[in-house]
Amino acid sequence: MTFERNFLLAAVALGALIPLVAFNEYALHIGIMIMFSVMLATSLNLIVGYVGEFPLGHTAFFGIGAYSAALLSVRLGLPIYTTIPLAAVVAAIAGLGIGAVTLRLRGPFFVIVTLCFAEVLRLVANNWIDLTNGPMGVSGIAKPASIAGATGVQQKLWFYYAGLLLAAISLLISYRFVYSNIGRAAVALRENRFVAQSIGIWPFYLGLVTFVLAAAVGGLAGGFYAHYISYVGPEVFGFSFMITMIIMVLAGGKGTLAGPVIGAVLVVFLEEFLRDFKDLRFSIFGLIVVGVVIFLPRGLMGFIGRRHESYERRPRGPAEGGAKRDRVAPALKPAGLNRGGAADA
Repeated sequence: MTFERNFLLAAVALGALIPLVAFNEYALHIGIMIMFSVMLATSLNLIVGYVGEFPLGHTAFFGIGAYSAALLSVRLGLPIYTTIPLAAVVAAIAGLGIGAVTLRLRGPFFVIVTLCFAEVLRLVANNWIDLTNGPMGVSGIAKPASIAGATGVQQKLWFYYAGLLLAAISLLISYRFVYSNIGRAAVALRENRFVAQSIGIWPFYLGLVTFVLAAAVGGLAGGFYAHYISYVGPEVFGFSFMITMIIMVLAGGKGTLAGPVIGAVLVVFLEEFLRDFKDLRFSIFGLIVVGVVIFLPRGLMGFIGRRHESYERRPRGPAEGGAKRDRVAPALKPAGLNRGGAADA
């Protein structure tokens, strides 16, 4: 955990310094998409990685957050500083309601019902024209007043640092959750449900707390996305966002704090690299997921963690304990010499 904490601190510090060396509109856009993706992956990782359930309708919270921020901004004229936090609150309330229904189910029933919730919300957004403007979506979502007359680069710089702040908050929520008693109980539940129940862990309420936290982070990502793109349509409830989230979590490493960061960086750069392949890129992403599941079942962060543990356990050099190295790796001694340095008979 110390390694992961240091990794995250270094990632946030590096993120704060990147605009100093890559100050152009395209590079800032890529950085903003990485921050947005970190929020999405962190949100899904809370449920998949720590509770062990797999909700295929997690885009519901992202879409609720996006529509909430859009409608609060366009219909009520609220500023971005209030719409994004309120989007997280609305998504958390929705998470409480949806979780109360779906968390009583297990396995494929849970997966299918959560997927149905996202599809129902997509149909509502598509058909409730008076509220959501139907398939046309909600456009003209206001930018912050402080950058209303700024250039494209200046606007993107503002959104970059706002995204970095929100991504850091999402990671902090995940970190505090993992180190809390609730987080430890969730891991115990994930590892062995029956043993966890036998020591007094109540799966339903534990899952509900995690569900609400994940929904709030998903709503935060949705609110940020709505203001950055300035448009929200029914496609935010679509399955393509869900596929992207799954790939980020599995490739980065589910059940780890830094996995969503690694997965988000990997997927955003791959999307840019595969842009010319259009619809085929989803097939390529699918092949990548299959490869990761087969060869790196714990994701890239699991692989990095194992390498780090191997490095920590390596035999030390002479200055750090040469005698110990002799005991651990006698084969490294020069051939033909005994312990005293004399030649072997």
